[in-house]
Amino acid sequence: MELPKRYDVQEAEKRWQKYWEKEKIYAFDAKDKEREVYSVDTPPPTVSGKMHLGHAFSYSQQDYMVRYHRMRGKNVFYPFGTDNNGVATERLIEKMKKVKARDMDRDEFVKLCLDTVNSTLKPQYVQDMKRLGLSCDFDIFYDTIDKHSQAISQRSFIDLYKAGREYRKDAPSMWCPRCETGISQVECEDKEKDSTFNDIVFKVDGEDLVIATTRPELIPACVAVFYSPGDKRYNKLKGKKASVPLFDYDVPIMEDKRVDPEKGTGIVMCCTFGDQVDMEWQKAFKLPIRMAIGKNGKMTSVAGSYEGMNVVETRKKILSDMKEKGLLIESRPIKHVVNVHERCGTEVEIIKSKQWFIKYLDLKEDMLAWGKKLAWYPEHMRHRYDHWVKGLQWDWMISRQRFFGVPFPVWYCKKCDEVILASKLPVDPLKDKPPVKECPKCKSKEFVPERDVLDTWATSSLTPQLAVELIKDEEMQKKLYPMSLRPQAHDIITFWLFNTVVKSRLHNKVNPWKDCVISGHALDPKGKKMSKSKGNVVEPEKMIAKYSADALRFWSAGSRLGDDLPFQEKDLVTGQKFSTKLWNASKFCFMHLEDYSDSKMELDLTDRWILSKLSRIVADSTAGFDEYEYFKTKLDVEKFFWKDFCDYYLEIVKDRLYNPDRRGKDHRKSAQYGLYHTLLAVLKMMAPIMPHITEEIYHLFYASKEKKKSIHISSWPTTSMVDEDAERIGQVLIDAVEHARRAKSEKKVSLKTPIKQMFLKAKLSASEFSLIEEELKNASKAELINYEQLSADSDVGFGCEIEL
Repeated sequence: MELPKRYDVQEAEKRWQKYWEKEKIYAFDAKDKEREVYSVDTPPPTVSGKMHLGHAFSYSQQDYMVRYHRMRGKNVFYPFGTDNNGVATERLIEKMKKVKARDMDRDEFVKLCLDTVNSTLKPQYVQDMKRLGLSCDFDIFYDTIDKHSQAISQRSFIDLYKAGREYRKDAPSMWCPRCETGISQVECEDKEKDSTFNDIVFKVDGEDLVIATTRPELIPACVAVFYSPGDKRYNKLKGKKASVPLFDYDVPIMEDKRVDPEKGTGIVMCCTFGDQVDMEWQKAFKLPIRMAIGKNGKMTSVAGSYEGMNVVETRKKILSDMKEKGLLIESRPIKHVVNVHERCGTEVEIIKSKQWFIKYLDLKEDMLAWGKKLAWYPEHMRHRYDHWVKGLQWDWMISRQRFFGVPFPVWYCKKCDEVILASKLPVDPLKDKPPVKECPKCKSKEFVPERDVLDTWATSSLTPQLAVELIKDEEMQKKLYPMSLRPQAHDIITFWLFNTVVKSRLHNKVNPWKDCVISGHALDPKGKKMSKSKGNVVEPEKMIAKYSADALRFWSAGSRLGDDLPFQEKDLVTGQKFSTKLWNASKFCFMHLEDYSDSKMELDLTDRWILSKLSRIVADSTAGFDEYEYFKTKLDVEKFFWKDFCDYYLEIVKDRLYNPDRRGKDHRKSAQYGLYHTLLAVLKMMAPIMPHITEEIYHLFYASKEKKKSIHISSWPTTSMVDEDAERIGQVLIDAVEHARRAKSEKKVSLKTPIKQMFLKAKLSASEFSLIEEELKNASKAELINYEQLSADSDVGFGCEIEL
């Protein structure tokens, strides 16, 4: 057998990726109704440039699990999708093309987005994932903005509307002034910012009333003043009016238990709208609405002379003006947490606007029960889901004032505002006509199309349906859904996971998957979040070019599921070294397996020892992968390969392999059996993690033996040869060889230097020792071994002295 001299990693990885695609190694068989199906709700990456290290980290981890289940003989459904439906894509296109969506014709901007995504961004992302070695069936593909996805998303909207779960309301909603769109609670994140706590003066019957606020720019939006019932400081003010500073209009003074008497001065202004409590007060007491901040983040005419200024400018100017007029008692610097839009970091405002909502606050107890029925890996990640559900304060706002998104399948009667739903999907109300000639309610023939688009998560929460419905066989669809697995990162549990559960439960009354597997984040070498502004971004493409995809995947397997992992380039070096050692060890094995014929035989003790150790590793690895503990498999197999297999076993059996005439051909065949099965099992256990090098080695020898096109569709190892006696006796051999090596190392002589005498003590019988004596002599180069059997109750279990 002529073996390649070296493994050209860059050439080989690209070659195998082309081979897998050409031979459809990872193709799902929609016609196979017999095998168990393993279906994956693959995360569709947001197409926002290039694959980043976080993608490489989390997608590698999910790929380990999928590859394992494929090798277990399952019919794996592992589609791939991309997510181009959202504000992130709009912002990227604006940046790339140096345009502004709101300055362009809507159709022109949408076309620009689609053309850019389809011609450049999407193909690059798909190629990046293939280069990483992802084993998706890329022929089962969707994009969250394609016609297939639009139709399913619009169908979801119509079904929930008919079920009474959706409503449209002109009401206070969370709003991003920079993106100029309404947003939902899940799109907000907390951010600590520097601010001031300001004591300002209202007037009541000419007397000062001091109120503390962090948002003086909302003073022109003040519609009432509240204090806590029973607060003796303010009881006398009940029913009176307070004059709003700078703006000179009166607002009622009222009492309500939601006021914290210990915070600030114990009396607060209600502004429309500063927070959730302001909204509750406005609704409960039927207060007027004064919108001082507009949708563009600028002050409105309600703000008088401050009209047209932004929030920050207004805050400074109002404080300055109040100080000048003696209305600012004190301004104390503080740090406080504010809501910002997670996409752009802009502080969120509450603006009155007409929006669509999914009603679900009445389902919070049900939501907690749904979460408990999921199998969480790791289990503690469910606490994030529960915490989110318990903190929900808003129904899900699903309308967005953007251009590039899935259109609402809705028109409105111009006269009575009756909702007209589409009958054929997908549809674009701005281009298509309504399905009726006249309003069924008032008979008007004039209709207004909905201009808003659906929240991206309203579509992304349907990824199980987007993927499964690409398979047209309804019988197979029932085997695919609910799905087996949802892999994703922990930061979008509240976004993607939660909303997918909600949609699945509302539509189908089942959880969307059995298992949800949550990965952590890739961090910089100092454990910090990577960002371009910090200059600490590691580009996976460069690491793959410098080392290999397998080395990067090896690094990704270095953390437990759910844990964040700092990037250390030395871990890729370790992965590269592992590949090199695997290659060299395999070449050695194949050199001695040319004449091997796999058959059962009487095995030597050392071969039984390695196969017994291997059997335990296989059992542990199988159990680990069943629980998504890829980290344990990588750690255990790596250690077994380096220490037990390479450092000891290969060195010990060399004499039998090289000298069959002296040791006997049966002893050589036994060693060949150990080599063949141990190396094959190691390759298969590492195949999910390092798919390229294992495929290369498999095809050098094993593919023709097993008659398989790929190691990745071969059978997972099932070796079950645990032999406790062999392990007990074999361990004495290993310990003695280690002592011999250490003695020579301390004397600074070659490992080939003969040992005159070895004095060995162990709890082996003479007959047991005879099973390893010849191996020990050859492996340690001992000319004479004096063996003494220790008694079973001896405090000492092993002793070895070396005389060089």
